[in-house]
Amino acid sequence: MARAVFREGTRALMGALTGQGNLTMLVLQIAAIVAVMYFLFIRPQSVARKKAAAMLAALKKNDEVMTAGGIIGKVRDIRESLITIESGGSTLVVDRNRIVRVGSESAQVGPGI
Repeated sequence: MARAVFREGTRALMGALTGQGNLTMLVLQIAAIVAVMYFLFIRPQSVARKKAAAMLAALKKNDEVMTAGGIIGKVRDIRESLITIESGGSTLVVDRNRIVRVGSESAQVGPGI
């Protein structure tokens, strides 16, 4: 009789430990999923945002820029949030946040083209 009670107590204890182990595994799996989401989505977006902000902060006169609409021109004047660019014979005023590329090299259409 004592052995039967001991066995039942042992089974109950093992069941509780196994249930706790399942909960621990679930928490670890959720933490792993959150970590993967951070490194695949949140961190690269943050790095790209910082890079874009640094690019716009370094903008100066006579830089060649490309706007989000695809207009390529040279910077003529820089105000707080407005940039005046000259493209061909036209002068355009664009918002600073609409500048997507700064540099003198031409835009590439595809990889290696």
